[in-house]
Amino acid sequence: MTQPTLLILAAGMGSRYGGFKQIDPIGPDGEIIIDYSIYDALRAGFGKIVILIRPEIEAPLREHFEKTLGDRTPLTYAYQNLDDLPDGFMLPAGRQKPWGTAHAIWAARQQLDTPFGVINADDFYGPKSFQILHDALVEDQPPCDCCMVGFELAKTLSLHGTVSRGICRADQDGYLSDVTEHTKIEPDAEHGARTLDAEGKWNPLAPDSITSMNLWGFSPSILAHLETEFRKFLSGQGADLKSEFFIPSAVNTLITTGAGRCKVLKTPEQWFGMTYKEDRQLAVRAVQELISAKVYPQSLQCHRFGTAT
Repeated sequence: MTQPTLLILAAGMGSRYGGFKQIDPIGPDGEIIIDYSIYDALRAGFGKIVILIRPEIEAPLREHFEKTLGDRTPLTYAYQNLDDLPDGFMLPAGRQKPWGTAHAIWAARQQLDTPFGVINADDFYGPKSFQILHDALVEDQPPCDCCMVGFELAKTLSLHGTVSRGICRADQDGYLSDVTEHTKIEPDAEHGARTLDAEGKWNPLAPDSITSMNLWGFSPSILAHLETEFRKFLSGQGADLKSEFFIPSAVNTLITTGAGRCKVLKTPEQWFGMTYKEDRQLAVRAVQELISAKVYPQSLQCHRFGTAT
């Protein structure tokens, strides 16, 4: 059985956080969120880890993993460069912002030759989420075009500001109907959650809405679709220096055109992440609670594969 790959998207700029949140420690032995994701992924059965980075963050990440992983983990790096574009396209003058999460997957294309999962570096998904994703990738033969592990919206919000979330709808067979991207969502005492629309009006959202946290599974065949859609994106929006090519948009096109389907899977896990600087202390407390509940050992450095070294 082919073991799936896990792609970790770690090329974000962290503008709202105010720094390289990908390497800010939250565990008692200096662990970062990525450490817990790798630990959970390997326990679930993923065979290879690919970390997608920008050059600015490469040195501190390599230094961190040399200490925590050594040479025991099948870990490689891929790079999201602004000038990594399909043939026939040039980098617009003045572009500094990364091209977005869908481009990030395409940027790692040389290392994605098996079914693969995709996660954000600064999001904590929990062990059950990785097991659900792994099982979906290996049990389907041939592997599904796409699957998504969704969270309940109420379990994905920050207490320190608005967040961006993809709200999903599934059909009666459990396949994704569409994803609607909301860029400003916050907790709401009356309805559980609310979103700010383009006209500046707050609208309620159901707290149990299925929410995409960029926990996706794909067949390698998705890479050709991403290139096709990225070409369309560049032709239409490439001159906008702040435009981004997002995974939900690419998946939405996949299903609306009938080119593929996306299974919607659900996880009971509680999400936490590092969107704002104030989120870090909440993450530290959450990890300590999980250690106390024996979900994780006190130090991951001695238990990388679930057994002491």
